[in-house]
Formats: sequence, C-alpha cells, structure tokens
Amino acid sequence: MSTPNKRPATGALIGSALGDAMGQPTEFLTSVTRIEAEFGPWRGMRLPVRHDGVALVTDDTEMTLAVARALRKAQETGGLSRPEPVTGALIEHFSAWLDHPGIAPGNTCMTACRALRKGTPWAQATLPNSKGCGATMRVAPVALIPGPAPHHRALLAQLQSALTHGHPTALAASDLTAYAIRLLAHGTAPALLPELLLAYARASVLTPPPGWGQWLGDLAPQGAAYVDGGWQECISVLERLAAAAAPGGVDPEADPCLATGAGWIAEEALATGLLCFLLFPDDPVTAVRRAACTSGDSDSIAALAGAFAGAYHGIAGWPPEWISQVEHSTELLALGGAWDEGA
Repeated sequence: MSTPNKRPATGALIGSALGDAMGQPTEFLTSVTRIEAEFGPWRGMRLPVRHDGVALVTDDTEMTLAVARALRKAQETGGLSRPEPVTGALIEHFSAWLDHPGIAPGNTCMTACRALRKGTPWAQATLPNSKGCGATMRVAPVALIPGPAPHHRALLAQLQSALTHGHPTALAASDLTAYAIRLLAHGTAPALLPELLLAYARASVLTPPPGWGQWLGDLAPQGAAYVDGGWQECISVLERLAAAAAPGGVDPEADPCLATGAGWIAEEALATGLLCFLLFPDDPVTAVRRAACTSGDSDSIAALAGAFAGAYHGIAGWPPEWISQVEHSTELLALGGAWDEGA
C-alpha cells in the first residue's frame, strides 16, 4: 500500500533512474534466458555498479532531466499555462542534451534535437512518423511538477513528445503515461489503473484538451483530429494490458513483453512498464527487476516501471544504498524534494 507523506515526486524520479540503470546492461539482450545466463535469476538481479560505485543511467534519465529542467525554467520565467515559454525551454534543454546524451541515445531524439539546435521550427524538426518510446520514458516530470491544471498537464505531455516524436500515438501514449503517474502519486489503487486509463483514452478521442490547436496545431493542419488514431492504438494495447494484469492473466515468471509488447514503441513501453508494476504492486524492487529482465527495450520498460512504483510508494520504496549509487541522484533528489514540497 502507498503511505502518507510518501514523497511521490522524489520516489518517481529516483525510481525511473534506478529502473533505467537496472535495464541498461540488458537492453540489447533479446531473451530472458540470455539475461539470466549473464546476470543470474531475475529476482536476484543487483543494481549494476561501476568500479567507482556509480550505477550508470542512459539517455532515458538524461532526457527526463532535460524535461524536468525545462519545466522548471518555464515555470520560473513564463509559466506552464502558455505554450511559448514551455516550447522555448524544451528546445533549449533538448539542444543542451546533445552535449551529454548518455548511453545508447535514440536515433529519433538525436535527429530531432540536432535540427532544433540549428533553429529549425519544432514542427519541422520532429519526426512525424516516429512513435518510439523516447516520447514516454522522459515524461514523468510533467506528472510530478506542482501547479499545472489537468488539461495543461495533458498538453505538456503531448508537447514534449511532439518536439521529437510527432506520431499521434507517441503524443497519446505520453499523455497516458503522465496521467498514470499522476494517479499513482495521489494514491489511486494500482488495480484500477487499466480501466481508468482506458476511460481516459476513450474520452480523449472525443474531446481533446482545451487549447490543443494553440499548443500543437503547427504539427497537423487537421487539428486535434490528428491524434485520434493514436488514441485508438493506445486503447488496443491498454485492452491487452487489462487482460494481462487481471488475476491469472499472465505468469509473473514469464517475459512481460509476450503479453504487451517489446516496448520499443511508445504505447508498448507504457503498457509493458505498467504491467511490470501491476504484477508486483507492493514490491517496487521486484517490479524493476522484472522489467529489467525482459526481451525488449529493458531500460525504458524498467524506467517506466520504476516511475510508476516510485510515484505510488514514494522514496521509501527504494533501498537507500541504491539511491546513493544511481547517477544524478543529487539532482533527482533535489528536484523531487522541491516538487514534493510544492515549490
């Protein structure tokens, strides 16, 4: 169960980084059997620590920090209720990310951010056919920063995706991921999530958030109808998630990717990361271990599982020694602490 005063922002940011670090060495190992042959049984996987005691993260955490820094700057300089300060801050911090992209950065992010750095308008810099998981694995700060109204969080989630991953499914999956993290941070029972996300997706097909055209209209001349197909793809994978997460739906010892996808694309990363958490809702460490031992995009799946688990359980869900070892822990703790205090 979640606990009062759990510090959900801190727990989610640290959890995302821990999942990322856990999945970093297993990302390109394409079978659970191969992963366990190298790292031992998945339930006993340790946080991989370098000789100097640091657990390295990948571009997943680096880009999560870029989003967090951008939101903080926009909030300080122009607010989060208008697209101009947010877009400018995201472009600035996505461009700066190119100098420190982390391990195995995604091609879509690199290509789009290079164009943004050159001054290309974002609607031309983005890759409109890409729905890679880079859109979802970095969206947690949108759910956690205090202040925005619900419809502004939806717009922020979609906008941060749109700057690099312009596919409508990437926008919808990012919105859903932020919504799920927000629900968990407020103590929503994990078992309720699949149906709540399905309801949110079905409603979004009919009614886009107010201001969509002002925030994202440059992406598609046809307006908010652009994302309808993306919501339908997300509804399809969420239905698979609901079946898999139901009692007796899947064997927790089996590869979760077999049920909800390998996670290389946005909607599957959301679904499989969430499935790993829902299989072990009361055990955050086991959830990220399960996510890191998967045949798909293990670091992104585990980063999302860690964000979900951390939002629900807070910082107390993670071993103190892991927190001190993960790369960027000082900044993540500072950001999460400020946001948990409402700053």
